[in-house]
Amino acid sequence: MQKNSLKSALAAGRFVVAPGIHDMIAAAVFNKMGFEFAYASGYWMTASAYGLPDAGIATYTQMVDRVRTLCRMVSAGVIADADTGYGGLLNVHHTVRGYEEAGVTAIQIEDQEFPKKCGHTPFKRVVPMEDMVEKIKVAVDARTNPDTLIIARTDARQTDGFEGALKRAEAYGEAGADVLFVEALESEAEMRDACKRLNRPVMANMADGGLTPIRSSKELEALGYSMAIFPSASGLAAARAAEIAFSTIKNEGTSDSANLDLFPFKEFNSLIGFEEVWDFERKWARG
Repeated sequence: MQKNSLKSALAAGRFVVAPGIHDMIAAAVFNKMGFEFAYASGYWMTASAYGLPDAGIATYTQMVDRVRTLCRMVSAGVIADADTGYGGLLNVHHTVRGYEEAGVTAIQIEDQEFPKKCGHTPFKRVVPMEDMVEKIKVAVDARTNPDTLIIARTDARQTDGFEGALKRAEAYGEAGADVLFVEALESEAEMRDACKRLNRPVMANMADGGLTPIRSSKELEALGYSMAIFPSASGLAAARAAEIAFSTIKNEGTSDSANLDLFPFKEFNSLIGFEEVWDFERKWARG
């Protein structure tokens, strides 16, 4: 299946919206909605697969397997969070090749020390700017598909201040990053200024509950952004839905309740491919 190219979308001047997909149930529902791009979040894919925090605990092997499964599952182009590249320069090279092989359209690498932390949680530390510049150069050189974009993320807003974060982002662009991502900006003024001053497409992170003000896609485009990810909405919505379901069963003793709005079982069977299984059975089953 031919997937959408982020490079082509940005070149055409289309504002890109990429919802985060935390698990393959969300992926099945996502395919109904007609989005061109999806975001593979390290935070949410780690949480959904292993029940662990986004703190550098999941390995490259675990994450590339999750990303490969998502690329197989969704019809959209996948923008994938690759954390710090999972180590040094050789690891970055291997990560880019592995994520490309998995089928992504863009790979995001950040400048935190390993083990990294979620960008909207405390105790982040960043590597020297020169080290991240080298990582970006290696990532750009490692890609085999010219359509694969490298997204450079800096987490320096909370460690080096706004000006320090922008200095890093500018350096990462000069090193060859295609898209710049200044994580955890703390005001709309900072968001607008970052977009104005950086000379590459800039990505916004609309992390619900995080440090950055949540704005609509139209508002973000007006601020100067070229694209936006919404990494946490499906995961938080699923957690709330699960809480409501479990509460209903506990309090009412049943799931057959007016207080519980369930996705239709028959439609979900279709979304995950049961109709193809049944067609196979009709063709090949004995008796």
